[in-house]
Amino acid sequence: MVDRVATVANSGPGSLRSTFRREDSLERLAAEEFDVLVVGGGVTGVGVALDAASRGLSVALVDKGDLAAGTSSRSSKMVHGGLRYLQHGEFGLVYQALAERHRLLRNAPHLVSVLPFVIPILKKGGVVDRRIAFGLGLAMWQYDLTGGLRIGRRHRKLNAGRVIDHLPSLKGDQIASGYLYFDAWADDARLTLAIARTAALDHGAVVATYAALTGVDRRDGRVVGATVEADGRQIRVTCAAVVNACGVWAADVQSIAGVESDLEMRPAKGVHVTVPRDRLEVDLAVLLPVRGDRRSVFVLPWRDGHTYIGTTDTDHDGSLDEPLCDADDVKYLLDAVNAMTDADLTVDDVTGTWAGLRPLVTPTDAGRTADLSRRHVVEGDGTGVVTVTGGKLTTYRRMAADTVDAVLEFRGESRRCRTRRLRLRGAVPAGATGSTGEPEPHLVGRYGFEAREVGALIAEDPLLAEPLVTGLPYSRAEAVYAVRCEMAQTLDDVLSRRTRARIEDRDATLLAVDAVAELMGLEAGWSPERRRSEVETFEALVMAEDEAQSGF
Repeated sequence: MVDRVATVANSGPGSLRSTFRREDSLERLAAEEFDVLVVGGGVTGVGVALDAASRGLSVALVDKGDLAAGTSSRSSKMVHGGLRYLQHGEFGLVYQALAERHRLLRNAPHLVSVLPFVIPILKKGGVVDRRIAFGLGLAMWQYDLTGGLRIGRRHRKLNAGRVIDHLPSLKGDQIASGYLYFDAWADDARLTLAIARTAALDHGAVVATYAALTGVDRRDGRVVGATVEADGRQIRVTCAAVVNACGVWAADVQSIAGVESDLEMRPAKGVHVTVPRDRLEVDLAVLLPVRGDRRSVFVLPWRDGHTYIGTTDTDHDGSLDEPLCDADDVKYLLDAVNAMTDADLTVDDVTGTWAGLRPLVTPTDAGRTADLSRRHVVEGDGTGVVTVTGGKLTTYRRMAADTVDAVLEFRGESRRCRTRRLRLRGAVPAGATGSTGEPEPHLVGRYGFEAREVGALIAEDPLLAEPLVTGLPYSRAEAVYAVRCEMAQTLDDVLSRRTRARIEDRDATLLAVDAVAELMGLEAGWSPERRRSEVETFEALVMAEDEAQSGF
């Protein structure tokens, strides 16, 4: 297996190595030999694929579902160092995370943006009151000095009036003052997609969704191949190593791969709810204490006219495949906000929800999940299967680098990591003017330099400028682009991850589902039966969310 860098660099736009089509990827899985097969299309898995491919390894990635369909589309969407980790003495973890935050802001400026945060200081009670405000001030300086100052801004103290200006519904009689500090925000699903497309289009990696690992083959104690099931057929993949980057599903993949491990996984459920911005006006992220609890929740502005609230942090012992936001979760979040504000939110204000599972690595006798470290773990089995789990969205690149280092150590090689300054697809290329040529800020904020390609679809067919979902900013062109250029295979791929319509306004999305199925069907060549099946599957997902939220 040869170094791919020169080969990929010389491949033109029409080359098979430059495509991002599932059909082409499945063909290549069966026909080529790979140094590494990555299992898991979340942010860590695609990060591993990009890191390995950019070092010149031949790489394939498979996932049993869509890219980012699990945890990586269901996070709090914050790119941060973790201010609260300082309370546990995790200075190294915070330093590492803040360094990675800085790299993301530089390498994906179209997807990751600076977001100010406010922590109110309460007159009495709560997570942060005046008795410990001095300690919080010291923590703010620690955060800045640990790496927060990398973005050129430092924390500052706010009086009560300035705190309330940012969240006008705050109960003023409870607020003494506050602190303003800076972190960052990203659309997690779009970020994961951009990493995957960078690995494939710029570095020759093969990416195949809806392709499930079913076995790993060894000869003389070393991995020589794997079997993947896709579209009802078994595909034999020749590979010299397998990376298990499946998060909370890591133990399942270890079992399939025949790996014995004492790795203890403890999934923690994090839940978020979306409400209209006019019901909870906020212009930056605000941290609110939960009365009677040691936890806190965030209130964050969603850039399309909504506000979202999260997160819970509780043990999860249900299904890993489709965790739901139940009635108790909704009540917990709304009660927390209503105790601190005059918003008086009810379940009728909730327009969308999402629940994700954090892959925590922990002893079984550990305490609350909220107190556990977000450090990652990389371990090999000595035959070529390497498992990575733990960590968080912000540190995906470091997790990937450590994982590829472990693969190279197994191979007896050493290759320098290239991702520290590797810009992702959509970032303005070196030497370009910086203009995307597309005046719509919504498109620029989601596609960056590639917004021109979506704009070109609209120029060819002006009807594609019409809304995909009434009341939301997504255009019909974005669904076409998702099918044509972003490997979207299902309605849910488009409505939950390529766009975020389902988690912003579930009811409006449901009303549009037939029209979206028709549009996607025309582009993808779906039969009438396939269209009906897609609509029924999506409606069932939404019904399950409604039932869980209402408690029925």
